[in-house]
Amino acid sequence: MNLKDNDIILRPLIKDDSRRLSELCNNKKIWDNLRDFIPFPYTENDALNFIEMCQSEEPQVTFGIEYKNELVGVIGLIPQKDIYRLSAEIGYWIGEDYWNKGIATRSTSLIVDYAFNKLGLIRLFTGVFDFNTASQRVLEKAGFKQEGIFKKSVIKNDIIHDEYRYAITKN
Repeated sequence: MNLKDNDIILRPLIKDDSRRLSELCNNKKIWDNLRDFIPFPYTENDALNFIEMCQSEEPQVTFGIEYKNELVGVIGLIPQKDIYRLSAEIGYWIGEDYWNKGIATRSTSLIVDYAFNKLGLIRLFTGVFDFNTASQRVLEKAGFKQEGIFKKSVIKNDIIHDEYRYAITKN
């Protein structure tokens, strides 16, 4: 399943993406904005393991972001369970060379539409490090609203940070 917006396509990851994925994600500036379970350095073997995990998803919730026919990042949803089953957490990252081109915002809008209209979800949410103002802008441009700030709730690179919480709900 591909989701399209002109020169942006969200598509399933394939094994042939492993080299490109490892090249893009093996960047400290990207890793500084991701959760610690993502390894750094990020190897081609890490990419292959991630791709294999994504290929087993049913329904598909993780997509490679293709911009002008080139893989430039990843976006995905983490469906919630039990009483939260109509919600999902959203996460994404874009290769550094592709920052500030609107790719993340357009990709986020595509996956929001997919989540609401194909998966039947009614709420998407995420947390963003206080220092990641670019991601905060992406979410706001894609229609997310800040719901709160969790003071001193996350640690990255041995520094305690606030987490900005954002969400969007289906109309």
